[in-house]
Amino acid sequence: MPYLGKVIGTVVGLATGRVWLALAGLFLGHQFDRGFAAKFARTGEGGASLERLPASFVRPLFQTMGHLAKSDGRVSEAEIRAARALMHRLGLNAGQVREAIVWFQSGKAASFPLSATIREMRRTSGRAVDLRRLFVHLLMETSLSKGTLHQRERALLWQVCTALDIGRVELAQLEAMLRAQRGFRQSPQGNADAARLARAYETLGIPQTASNDEIKKAYRRLINRNHPDKLSGSNAGKVEIDGAQKRTRDIRSAYEMLKARRAIR
Repeated sequence: MPYLGKVIGTVVGLATGRVWLALAGLFLGHQFDRGFAAKFARTGEGGASLERLPASFVRPLFQTMGHLAKSDGRVSEAEIRAARALMHRLGLNAGQVREAIVWFQSGKAASFPLSATIREMRRTSGRAVDLRRLFVHLLMETSLSKGTLHQRERALLWQVCTALDIGRVELAQLEAMLRAQRGFRQSPQGNADAARLARAYETLGIPQTASNDEIKKAYRRLINRNHPDKLSGSNAGKVEIDGAQKRTRDIRSAYEMLKARRAIR
C-alpha cells in the first residue's frame, strides 16, 4: 500500500486534536512512502516478481521460514497459514507446494545449517539487492503473522540480515512497516479493504486461495462470456447490453484489484 505511511501519519496527528500535527504526520508519512516503502513494499511493481523467483531463492526461503517458526519451540497455526498463503502468492503448482512443505519441515530441524543456507542464497542472488530485501521481507512477514517475535527468532532474523548486508535500521523500518500494515488490516478501514478484496474474489468466482494462474484464467473466461460484443447480432435490448457492460466493468475492476495486490504480471 503506497499510501500507508500517509494514512498512519495523518491519523496519529489528528488524534492530538491539532491540525498542524496532522499535516506534519501527512508529510512524514509521505516521506516514508517515498523512501523505505519504495525499497521493501513494491515487490512485483518494478522489483522482483513473486511469480518469477528461482528455486535457488524459494527453497532456502521456506527452509529458513521453517527454522524461524520452530525457534520458539513450536510452530503456530498463524505461521502455517502464512506459509501456505505465501505458496499461493508465489504461484506454486500442486507439486511445488508439496516441495515447499518438505523444505519448511526440513528447516525445523535443530541441525538445519542456517548460515550455510543463507550464504548460498546470497551467492546465487549475486548483486540482486531487491532479492535479498524480498527474502527478509517475506521472512519477517511470516514471523509477525502470530503478532509477536520471540527473542530467539529476532536473533536469527538479525543473523540472516547480517549475512545479506541488511542493517539494523532497515530491519527496524521493515518491522515497523509490517506491524503498521497489520494494524491497518485490523482497523475499521482495514476491514472495509478486506471486504472489497473478498468481493473481488467473489466477482471472479474463485476462492482467496486461488493461484495467480487460476485468477488469470477466471478473468479471461468471464470476460469472454460476458463481454457486450457477445450480444451483437442477437437483437439484444438496451437493458441486456447495459447489464453486460456493467458485468464487464465489475470483472475488470476485480481483476485489476487482484493484479495490484498479488503483483500479477
